[in-house]
Amino acid sequence: MSVNAAGSLTIRRVQNDADYKAFFEFPWTVYNDDPNWVPPLLSIRHTLLDKKKNPSWEYLEGDFFVAYRGTQPVGTIAAFINHNYNKFWNVKVGWFGFFECVNDQEVATGLLNAAGDHIRSLGPYTTMLGPAQYTMNDECGMLIENFTQPVLLMPYNKPYYPQLVENSGLTKAMDLNSWYSNPDTIQSEGGMPAKLVRVVEKTSARNGIKIRKGDATHLREELLIIRTIWESAWEKNWGFQPPTDRELDLLFKDLKDYFDPALGRIAEIDGKAVGFLLALPDMNQVLKLGYAHPGEPEFVTLIKILWHWKIRPKITGQRILLMGVIPEYRGKGVDAAMNLSFFQEAVHGKYPDTDAGWVLETNQPMNQLAISFHAKLYKRYRVYEKKLD
Repeated sequence: MSVNAAGSLTIRRVQNDADYKAFFEFPWTVYNDDPNWVPPLLSIRHTLLDKKKNPSWEYLEGDFFVAYRGTQPVGTIAAFINHNYNKFWNVKVGWFGFFECVNDQEVATGLLNAAGDHIRSLGPYTTMLGPAQYTMNDECGMLIENFTQPVLLMPYNKPYYPQLVENSGLTKAMDLNSWYSNPDTIQSEGGMPAKLVRVVEKTSARNGIKIRKGDATHLREELLIIRTIWESAWEKNWGFQPPTDRELDLLFKDLKDYFDPALGRIAEIDGKAVGFLLALPDMNQVLKLGYAHPGEPEFVTLIKILWHWKIRPKITGQRILLMGVIPEYRGKGVDAAMNLSFFQEAVHGKYPDTDAGWVLETNQPMNQLAISFHAKLYKRYRVYEKKLD
């Protein structure tokens, strides 16, 4: 997107309806000519930004900002403190998110400086991390390679964003990997590795590992099992924080309409759930076709989405959203058993194109497991940091 450079740059906090409208609608401006961007449903974006409706704001403190060139909006950012994260990790950091910007270094630097200044004003915080909206359990990171259409709940941004951010003095805190697999990639490597299959089957038999699919008729109970394992398995993972009860309720509300039990796996040993894998259909494929936009009633968008989802199905992909194994059961082949069960069915199922992400770049066991199943590293996302003097 190009913008008229005339007019002074101002950045102001969202305090009235006009500023909120500018903040809310700006993505449709900056991505208006981008064939890869998937616009969110308007109702979901409103809930995401609403400090009264979004449960994350029970422990967040911060504000939204809009950059104007003259009277024209040219960028947005949020700056906030995640008190639950700071308490969980015993740190003093702030975060930025919702960074959107025209290709203008002055605008980008102004927005990031404004976010840092606001974080400083809220207390003695030493570092700014981001982007995230609002936690590492949500959409987070900045895409730094392979700027193609994103999968469900993964970020997308203009290719020029990383350079603008790095030129503003931010550096890498952590990279997140996404792995891709489909029947063609597996077949190009000679099919599912026969030796791997034999080893996984023998290990599963020796350790008494049983793999079952998810149960859509008991989704809340399944979600509680997932939560228990998730919090235990991810407790030491960089960036993790336990979800609150209200966040889990919102997750349940969002998942129940398109949860597919064929895409879930729960691993059990001696009748105890010790690991899980949760994948979801890539709803972005139909959200893109529905193409929500301000001014169009949402029921119209939903009718288009329903057509491409249920009547003339267009979804061919899925995303492995979460996976975890209780620490004391690691090293027994539980993760490999779940992946083998999942991928053996996925290559012949409704959604053969699989995104497994994200995975921390430092999580060598999981990255190596993806390689062993002939997945390809195809996207990376970066969480940035900046020290606050």
